[in-house]
Amino acid sequence: MSYDENLKGLKGWLVLVGIGLVIFPIRLGYLSGPLFYNMFTDGSFEYLTTPGTESYHPLWKPLLFFEASYNALLMIASLVLLFLFVSKHYLFPKGYALFLFLPMVILPLDLWLASLIPMGDDPLDPSTLKEMVRSVVAALIWIPYMFLSKRVKATFVEGKSQTGSMDSEQTTN
Repeated sequence: MSYDENLKGLKGWLVLVGIGLVIFPIRLGYLSGPLFYNMFTDGSFEYLTTPGTESYHPLWKPLLFFEASYNALLMIASLVLLFLFVSKHYLFPKGYALFLFLPMVILPLDLWLASLIPMGDDPLDPSTLKEMVRSVVAALIWIPYMFLSKRVKATFVEGKSQTGSMDSEQTTN
């Protein structure tokens, strides 16, 4: 068995990536599903977005739609990434790196938008801060791993164009 063949496969540190990809959509659904479902069904959304109500602010509607859309996008992206991971598709490392990078941009943007709405609470609460730190730490660990790891390079090769080898094979036939 060659050195590259020994590195190929969803083993080593990639097991942690796989576990994270399985847990992420479950955790996201558990945390944000009931929150957004209740908001859109119990009248909270209308209370915050209807002019004349006590808590109305014109930025509530775009902020809430932004957050709901972002969470839906994260859910879809995590499921697509899980498929790419299991199928060992060559697009997985870049997609996963983007998946880890986006929260480092989106969370501060969301926090800034929320800070524009006068609320009694500080938008930078401990859970938000924890989520931001988690995003940065995950990105600092896993983005370099996706681009530098020999195991990642050896494993995620499915679906890659083989035009170079096919062209030489066709010319010899």
